[in-house]
Amino acid sequence: MTSPLRIVAIGGGTGLSAVLQGLRKYAQPAAPAIEITAVVTVTDDGGSSGRLRREFEVLPPGDIRNCMVALSEDEALLSRLFQYRFQNGHGLKGHSFGNLFLTALTRVTGDFHEAVKVSSEVLRIAGNIYPATAKNIVLEATLENGRRVTGETRISKSRSPISRIRLRPGKCLPLPDTLKAIANADLITLGPGSLFTSIIPNLLVEGISRAIRRSPAIKAYFVNLMWQPGETMTFRASDHVRAIYNHSAPGLLDYAIVNTGSVRPALRRKYASQQVMPVDVDREALASLGLEVVAGNLLHGSAAVRHNPDAVAAVVLRLAQKGRQRRLKQG
Repeated sequence: MTSPLRIVAIGGGTGLSAVLQGLRKYAQPAAPAIEITAVVTVTDDGGSSGRLRREFEVLPPGDIRNCMVALSEDEALLSRLFQYRFQNGHGLKGHSFGNLFLTALTRVTGDFHEAVKVSSEVLRIAGNIYPATAKNIVLEATLENGRRVTGETRISKSRSPISRIRLRPGKCLPLPDTLKAIANADLITLGPGSLFTSIIPNLLVEGISRAIRRSPAIKAYFVNLMWQPGETMTFRASDHVRAIYNHSAPGLLDYAIVNTGSVRPALRRKYASQQVMPVDVDREALASLGLEVVAGNLLHGSAAVRHNPDAVAAVVLRLAQKGRQRRLKQG
């Protein structure tokens, strides 16, 4: 019997959740076609996650909660419970139940990673979820105007383009399980998601970029669909890749996965009113960076421009199969 394809998905925010949501149905325990590991950034300092982080000195739970729900076997009651957000109540307003649950479990077990494992068992998720590091880290950016900005929320609101991102403290290590999953993967994906605050921070954790380079897996980047205010205004697809290379190593990626679907005119006008446009896919520049391009209609038919989980999963499965074939040839 062929063993399940091993996929490591790296990122954060709604982008990573979309990837995991699409993959979940292929990872059901009875006959899994794939084995999923999600590596999630832990630099969020806004909203409920930021408040819990400051008050209880825990890692931010929000992105990890979203990933757990995306991989949950039970899409109904338990998932809805974890996503439930209190609308009122002194001290409770704005918090989601899942964030509070993860925070309480962290205090009980004394370890955030253990809290994630226990929560994952409660939700019966189809895969493994690891924080990028167990260290309580802060994101710092140097902008093109020379100014330094600290904290993910403030960085994402910056007016001047971002020149460089770093972690504070700089010495932070990944979980051993993360490095093992990367080494054994058939496919490693980055994104989609906020380039400087959801994707690159994972690569700055000591040892992760090196492990990705050494892994025989195929490495693929899901290029964002739209410009992101405060992070990637005017960025073409190749600009995203260059930013990743500048913070890790040239040649880290094998594939760029891009959208060819057209944004509906009404939706395009809505984004244009905020001076946001679709990311230009400059194929020649991507090829000059050594990447193969996988193109297709990846758009979700929703009220916002989002990746379609099913379309994303189809691409991931094809590339994972190629990655398995490559491993077998090398092995």
